[in-house]
Amino acid sequence: MANDPSNESIRQYLTSKVFIRQILFIAGLIFALLLLTQLWLRIYTQHGQKVELPDFTGMDISKARELAEDNSFEMVVNDSLFIVGKKGGIITDQNPKAASQVKEGRKVYVTITKYGTETVMVSDLPAMYGNAFDQKKTELKYRDIECVIKDYVYDPGEPNHILEVYYNGELIISKDIRKDEVQIAKGGTLECVVSRRDGGDVTVPDLRCLTVDEARFLLESSKLALGDITKKASAEPDAVMYVVSQSPSYDGITNIKMGEKVNIGVSPTKPADCQ
Repeated sequence: MANDPSNESIRQYLTSKVFIRQILFIAGLIFALLLLTQLWLRIYTQHGQKVELPDFTGMDISKARELAEDNSFEMVVNDSLFIVGKKGGIITDQNPKAASQVKEGRKVYVTITKYGTETVMVSDLPAMYGNAFDQKKTELKYRDIECVIKDYVYDPGEPNHILEVYYNGELIISKDIRKDEVQIAKGGTLECVVSRRDGGDVTVPDLRCLTVDEARFLLESSKLALGDITKKASAEPDAVMYVVSQSPSYDGITNIKMGEKVNIGVSPTKPADCQ
Protein backbone atom coordinates (compact mmCIF):
# COMPACT_ATOMS: atom_id res chain seq x y z
CA MET A 1 0.00 0.00 0.00
CA ALA A 2 1.44 3.36 -1.01
CA ASN A 3 2.32 5.82 1.71
CA ASP A 4 -0.40 8.42 2.47
CA PRO A 5 1.04 11.92 2.03
CA SER A 6 -1.07 13.21 5.00
CA ASN A 7 0.36 10.62 7.40
CA GLU A 8 3.83 11.51 6.31
CA SER A 9 3.16 15.17 7.06
CA ILE A 10 1.92 14.32 10.56
CA ARG A 11 5.02 12.26 11.31
CA GLN A 12 7.23 15.07 10.14
CA TYR A 13 5.37 17.59 12.35
CA LEU A 14 5.47 15.39 15.44
CA THR A 15 9.22 15.03 15.09
CA SER A 16 9.83 18.68 14.29
CA LYS A 17 11.44 21.21 16.66
CA VAL A 18 8.32 23.39 16.60
CA PHE A 19 6.17 20.64 18.07
CA ILE A 20 8.75 19.82 20.71
CA ARG A 21 8.92 23.51 21.73
CA GLN A 22 5.13 23.68 22.03
CA ILE A 23 5.07 20.55 24.19
CA LEU A 24 7.77 21.95 26.43
CA PHE A 25 5.95 25.32 26.68
CA ILE A 26 2.67 23.68 27.65
CA ALA A 27 4.44 21.49 30.22
CA GLY A 28 6.20 24.53 31.66
CA LEU A 29 2.93 26.46 31.82
CA ILE A 30 1.21 23.64 33.68
CA PHE A 31 4.13 23.39 36.12
CA ALA A 32 4.05 27.13 36.75
CA LEU A 33 0.28 27.03 37.40
CA LEU A 34 0.73 24.16 39.84
CA LEU A 35 3.52 26.05 41.62
CA LEU A 36 1.46 29.24 41.89
CA THR A 37 -1.52 27.29 43.15
CA GLN A 38 0.53 25.68 45.91
CA LEU A 39 2.00 29.05 46.90
CA TRP A 40 -1.46 30.67 47.06
CA LEU A 41 -2.84 27.81 49.14
CA ARG A 42 0.06 28.11 51.57
CA ILE A 43 -0.49 31.88 51.97
CA TYR A 44 -4.26 31.44 52.36
CA THR A 45 -3.82 28.69 54.93
CA GLN A 46 -1.35 30.70 56.98
CA HIS A 47 -3.62 33.78 56.82
CA GLY A 48 -6.47 31.83 58.36
CA GLN A 49 -4.41 30.38 61.21
CA LYS A 50 -5.34 31.27 64.81
CA VAL A 51 -2.99 33.22 67.05
CA GLU A 52 -2.95 33.91 70.78
CA LEU A 53 -4.60 37.18 71.85
CA PRO A 54 -2.40 39.45 74.04
CA ASP A 55 -3.52 40.78 77.44
CA PHE A 56 -4.53 44.42 76.94
CA THR A 57 -5.92 45.06 80.45
CA GLY A 58 -4.09 47.79 82.35
CA MET A 59 -2.70 49.30 79.12
CA ASP A 60 -3.37 52.76 77.77
CA ILE A 61 -5.81 52.57 74.85
CA SER A 62 -3.41 54.29 72.42
CA LYS A 63 -0.59 51.83 73.13
CA ALA A 64 -3.03 48.92 73.01
CA ARG A 65 -4.22 50.01 69.56
CA GLU A 66 -0.62 50.05 68.28
CA LEU A 67 -0.04 46.55 69.63
CA ALA A 68 -3.33 45.36 68.13
CA GLU A 69 -2.40 46.72 64.69
CA ASP A 70 1.00 45.02 64.85
CA ASN A 71 -0.83 41.73 65.44
CA SER A 72 -3.50 42.41 62.79
CA PHE A 73 -6.31 42.92 65.32
CA GLU A 74 -8.92 45.68 65.36
CA MET A 75 -9.45 47.46 68.70
CA VAL A 76 -13.01 48.64 69.44
CA VAL A 77 -13.96 50.64 72.59
CA ASN A 78 -17.17 49.01 73.78
CA ASP A 79 -17.78 50.99 76.99
CA SER A 80 -16.18 53.43 79.44
CA LEU A 81 -16.60 53.87 83.17
CA PHE A 82 -15.32 56.16 85.92
CA ILE A 83 -13.00 54.63 88.53
CA VAL A 84 -11.79 56.71 91.46
CA GLY A 85 -8.02 57.17 91.42
CA LYS A 86 -7.47 55.95 87.84
CA LYS A 87 -6.64 58.18 84.89
CA GLY A 88 -8.73 57.98 81.75
CA GLY A 89 -8.09 55.67 78.80
CA ILE A 90 -6.92 52.62 80.76
CA ILE A 91 -8.32 49.26 79.62
CA THR A 92 -10.16 47.46 82.43
CA ASP A 93 -11.66 44.54 80.47
CA GLN A 94 -11.46 42.91 77.04
CA ASN A 95 -13.46 40.47 74.93
CA PRO A 96 -12.21 37.94 73.84
CA LYS A 97 -10.14 37.39 76.97
CA ALA A 98 -6.35 37.33 76.96
CA ALA A 99 -4.71 34.12 75.64
CA SER A 100 -7.78 33.27 73.53
CA GLN A 101 -7.00 31.67 70.14
CA VAL A 102 -8.37 34.00 67.45
CA LYS A 103 -7.83 34.65 63.74
CA GLU A 104 -6.04 37.71 62.40
CA GLY A 105 -8.32 40.66 61.77
CA ARG A 106 -10.48 39.76 64.80
CA LYS A 107 -12.22 42.67 66.55
CA VAL A 108 -11.26 43.04 70.21
CA TYR A 109 -13.85 44.88 72.33
CA VAL A 110 -12.48 46.74 75.37
CA THR A 111 -13.81 48.76 78.31
CA ILE A 112 -11.75 51.78 79.35
CA THR A 113 -11.73 54.27 82.23
CA LYS A 114 -13.38 57.62 81.58
CA TYR A 115 -11.43 60.83 81.16
CA GLY A 116 -12.19 63.60 83.68
CA THR A 117 -14.09 63.48 86.97
CA GLU A 118 -17.75 62.50 87.29
CA THR A 119 -19.96 64.46 89.66
CA VAL A 120 -23.24 63.90 91.48
CA MET A 121 -25.68 66.72 92.23
CA VAL A 122 -26.84 67.14 95.83
CA SER A 123 -30.37 66.85 94.43
CA ASP A 124 -29.51 63.30 93.33
CA LEU A 125 -28.20 62.22 96.73
CA PRO A 126 -30.36 60.09 99.02
CA ALA A 127 -32.14 61.91 101.85
CA MET A 128 -29.45 62.70 104.43
CA TYR A 129 -30.87 64.87 107.22
CA GLY A 130 -32.43 62.92 110.07
CA ASN A 131 -31.28 59.53 108.74
CA ALA A 132 -28.90 57.00 110.29
CA PHE A 133 -25.28 57.81 109.48
CA ASP A 134 -24.15 54.20 108.95
CA GLN A 135 -26.92 53.51 106.44
CA LYS A 136 -26.18 56.63 104.38
CA LYS A 137 -22.45 55.95 104.49
CA THR A 138 -23.10 52.56 102.86
CA GLU A 139 -25.43 54.02 100.22
CA LEU A 140 -22.94 56.73 99.28
CA LYS A 141 -20.13 54.17 99.06
CA TYR A 142 -21.91 52.62 96.06
CA ARG A 143 -21.75 56.06 94.41
CA ASP A 144 -18.00 56.36 95.07
CA ILE A 145 -18.54 59.09 97.67
CA GLU A 146 -16.97 58.87 101.13
CA CYS A 147 -18.89 59.92 104.24
CA VAL A 148 -17.17 60.67 107.57
CA ILE A 149 -18.20 62.09 110.93
CA LYS A 150 -17.11 65.70 111.40
CA ASP A 151 -18.53 66.20 114.90
CA TYR A 152 -21.12 65.04 117.42
CA VAL A 153 -23.86 67.33 118.75
CA TYR A 154 -26.39 66.66 121.50
CA ASP A 155 -29.88 66.00 120.18
CA PRO A 156 -32.89 64.63 122.09
CA GLY A 157 -33.80 62.36 119.17
CA GLU A 158 -32.20 59.10 118.05
CA PRO A 159 -28.39 58.95 118.31
CA ASN A 160 -26.03 58.64 115.30
CA HIS A 161 -28.43 60.43 112.96
CA ILE A 162 -27.25 63.09 110.50
CA LEU A 163 -27.93 66.70 111.52
CA GLU A 164 -25.66 68.56 109.09
CA VAL A 165 -23.60 67.72 105.97
CA TYR A 166 -20.55 69.67 104.77
CA TYR A 167 -18.65 69.47 101.48
CA ASN A 168 -15.30 71.25 101.08
CA GLY A 169 -16.09 73.21 104.26
CA GLU A 170 -19.49 74.39 103.00
CA LEU A 171 -22.75 73.51 104.75
CA ILE A 172 -24.90 71.87 102.07
CA ILE A 173 -27.55 69.95 104.06
CA SER A 174 -29.23 70.65 107.40
CA LYS A 175 -32.73 70.86 108.84
CA ASP A 176 -33.38 74.10 106.95
CA ILE A 177 -30.81 73.91 104.11
CA ARG A 178 -30.39 71.71 101.04
CA LYS A 179 -28.18 73.13 98.30
CA ASP A 180 -29.35 70.94 95.43
CA GLU A 181 -27.18 72.73 92.84
CA VAL A 182 -23.86 71.78 94.49
CA GLN A 183 -21.91 69.11 92.59
CA ILE A 184 -20.13 66.36 94.52
CA ALA A 185 -17.12 64.82 92.75
CA LYS A 186 -16.97 61.04 92.77
CA GLY A 187 -14.17 60.12 95.12
CA GLY A 188 -15.01 63.18 97.23
CA THR A 189 -15.82 63.21 100.95
CA LEU A 190 -18.90 64.46 102.78
CA GLU A 191 -18.45 65.46 106.44
CA CYS A 192 -21.41 64.91 108.75
CA VAL A 193 -22.42 66.31 112.12
CA VAL A 194 -24.12 63.44 113.93
CA SER A 195 -26.52 63.38 116.90
CA ARG A 196 -25.70 62.04 120.33
CA ARG A 197 -27.83 61.78 123.42
CA ASP A 198 -25.11 62.85 125.82
CA GLY A 199 -23.34 66.16 125.56
CA GLY A 200 -26.36 68.39 126.17
CA ASP A 201 -26.33 71.13 128.79
CA VAL A 202 -27.76 70.50 132.25
CA THR A 203 -27.97 72.73 135.31
CA VAL A 204 -25.48 71.94 138.07
CA PRO A 205 -27.48 70.28 140.88
CA ASP A 206 -27.23 71.23 144.55
CA LEU A 207 -25.31 68.41 146.30
CA ARG A 208 -24.54 70.12 149.60
CA CYS A 209 -25.92 68.32 152.66
CA LEU A 210 -26.44 65.06 150.73
CA THR A 211 -24.62 61.84 151.55
CA VAL A 212 -22.08 60.59 149.02
CA ASP A 213 -24.47 57.90 147.79
CA GLU A 214 -27.31 60.45 147.46
CA ALA A 215 -25.03 62.83 145.56
CA ARG A 216 -23.90 60.08 143.20
CA PHE A 217 -27.54 59.08 142.49
CA LEU A 218 -28.57 62.70 141.80
CA LEU A 219 -25.60 63.25 139.46
CA GLU A 220 -26.30 60.06 137.48
CA SER A 221 -29.97 60.96 137.09
CA SER A 222 -28.79 64.32 135.66
CA LYS A 223 -26.42 62.48 133.27
CA LEU A 224 -23.40 63.79 135.17
CA ALA A 225 -20.60 61.89 136.91
CA LEU A 226 -19.12 62.04 140.38
CA GLY A 227 -15.57 63.32 140.25
CA ASP A 228 -12.93 63.62 142.96
CA ILE A 229 -13.98 63.17 146.60
CA THR A 230 -11.93 65.21 149.07
CA LYS A 231 -12.26 64.58 152.80
CA LYS A 232 -12.47 67.81 154.80
CA ALA A 233 -12.11 66.03 158.16
CA SER A 234 -10.96 62.69 159.46
CA ALA A 235 -13.59 60.02 159.98
CA GLU A 236 -14.05 56.37 160.77
CA PRO A 237 -13.84 54.07 157.73
CA ASP A 238 -17.55 53.21 157.91
CA ALA A 239 -18.74 56.71 158.78
CA VAL A 240 -21.46 58.37 156.71
CA MET A 241 -19.96 61.25 154.75
CA TYR A 242 -21.88 64.43 153.84
CA VAL A 243 -21.20 66.85 151.02
CA VAL A 244 -20.00 70.17 152.39
CA SER A 245 -18.71 71.68 149.11
CA GLN A 246 -18.80 71.06 145.35
CA SER A 247 -17.15 72.20 142.15
CA PRO A 248 -18.72 73.58 140.02
CA SER A 249 -20.73 75.21 142.78
CA TYR A 250 -24.51 75.38 142.74
CA ASP A 251 -26.19 78.69 141.90
CA GLY A 252 -29.32 77.50 140.14
CA ILE A 253 -28.33 78.87 136.69
CA THR A 254 -24.88 77.46 135.80
CA ASN A 255 -24.99 74.76 133.10
CA ILE A 256 -22.40 72.13 132.19
CA LYS A 257 -22.24 69.45 129.49
CA MET A 258 -23.78 66.05 130.08
CA GLY A 259 -21.16 63.51 131.08
CA GLU A 260 -18.94 66.01 132.87
CA LYS A 261 -17.78 65.44 136.45
CA VAL A 262 -18.64 67.29 139.65
CA ASN A 263 -16.02 67.21 142.42
CA ILE A 264 -17.14 67.22 146.04
CA GLY A 265 -15.70 67.81 149.49
CA VAL A 266 -17.09 65.61 152.29
CA SER A 267 -17.15 65.50 156.07
CA PRO A 268 -18.66 63.10 158.63
CA THR A 269 -20.47 66.12 160.11
CA LYS A 270 -23.47 67.54 158.26
CA PRO A 271 -23.26 71.32 157.85
CA ALA A 272 -25.20 73.18 160.55
CA ASP A 273 -27.40 75.02 158.06
CA CYS A 274 -28.65 71.77 156.45
CA GLN A 275 -32.22 70.86 157.20
